[in-house]
Amino acid sequence: MKKYMNFSLAYAVAAMAGGVFYREFTKFNGFDGVAALGKVHTHLFLLGMMVFLLVALFAAQADLAKQKPFRVFLVMYNIGVPLTAVMMAVRGVTQVLGMSLSSGASASISGMAGIGHILTGAGLILLLVSLRRAAKN
Repeated sequence: MKKYMNFSLAYAVAAMAGGVFYREFTKFNGFDGVAALGKVHTHLFLLGMMVFLLVALFAAQADLAKQKPFRVFLVMYNIGVPLTAVMMAVRGVTQVLGMSLSSGASASISGMAGIGHILTGAGLILLLVSLRRAAKN
C-alpha cells in the first residue's frame, strides 16, 4: 500500500509543478489563450494521484500485487501517464510560444501523445481486470 501512496504523492507533486509551470510560463509570455499545457495539471492529478489513491484502497483489501495483470498495469500505466503529460507539455509550450511546427514535428508530438494515451488506456483495462479477479476471490 505504501508503494501506491508514494506513486500518488509523486503524481501530486508533478501535477502541482505542472500547474505552476503553466501559470508562470503563460504569464511570462503574455499568453491568454487556451493551450494543451493547461491540461497537464488536471491529467496528472486525476490519472496519477487519484488512480493510485484508489489503487491503495483496493490493495489494502486484496493482494493485487500477486496478479500478473496488475503488475503489467503498474509498468504500462506508469509509462503511459508521464509520456502523455510530457507530450501535452511539449505541445502546450509550442502553442504558448506560437511556434509553427512542420507537419512531421506536429505528427510526432501527436503520435507520442497517442502512444501515451494507448498505454494509459490499456493500463486502466488491466487494472479493472485485476480488480474483477480480486472481487471473485
